[in-house]
Amino acid sequence: MSSVDEAGGAGRLRGQVAVVTGGGRGIGRAIALGLAAEGATVAVLARTAAELEAVVAAAVERGGDGLAVVVDCLDGPALKAAVEGVGERFGRLDVLVNNVGGLLGRPEQLTPLDHDDELFESTLFLNLTSAYYATRAALPRMVAGGHGRIINVGSGYATHGGGTIAYSAGKHGLVGLTRALAWQLPAAVTVNCLCPGWTDTALLDWGGAGGADAARAKAAVQSAQGRVLDPEELVPMAVLLASPEGSGITGQVISVDGGYKV
Repeated sequence: MSSVDEAGGAGRLRGQVAVVTGGGRGIGRAIALGLAAEGATVAVLARTAAELEAVVAAAVERGGDGLAVVVDCLDGPALKAAVEGVGERFGRLDVLVNNVGGLLGRPEQLTPLDHDDELFESTLFLNLTSAYYATRAALPRMVAGGHGRIINVGSGYATHGGGTIAYSAGKHGLVGLTRALAWQLPAAVTVNCLCPGWTDTALLDWGGAGGADAARAKAAVQSAQGRVLDPEELVPMAVLLASPEGSGITGQVISVDGGYKV
């Protein structure tokens, strides 16, 4: 068990408000708790209320505070309204983690020759367009307040080929969104893309034949370290990017992936 699960941090984000989309499980949950351990109030957004409430309870245990916001991140206007609502409730919004993403459908529906059109659009929305809506909602308070940190959670497929075409296109697009925002926003608002490789989340088992052990073994050999990372291993970099020490880092694509496809 990592220190993120066991204890609080150094209070680097005390008094700040963060939003984490897809914050109920996996990487989103780990990052939300890492931010809470540094003293932030963290609003976690996703569809499953029970998961969100569990994260909020854990955030309080780690010295932060939390808010569960049930929203379908495939609904752009609803997502935008949810993020705006967090800012209105607390009067500020300092950190946005665009973590929601993933694969929709089954492998047989997603081949280049037979790709389901609706699944392409919804997968692209989940992995790219949702970040646009959440960012649009967060930016007015960040710019007006003279401070903001936006962390887009990408993927190994954001920088390499492979993966399904919709997922890979969405994650590559997220890199473009990151770099364009970094150029166009005030210096006090940083934007970076944090890219995990194979990580121990539900996505690892998606479409895998032969069960969980086989999926993990197949993923492990794709990294220089020969292993699958835990979600908590993304937290130190996420906290750095959100913290005052991250003020000079923007427009970057940063991999925490065990040496995925180096």
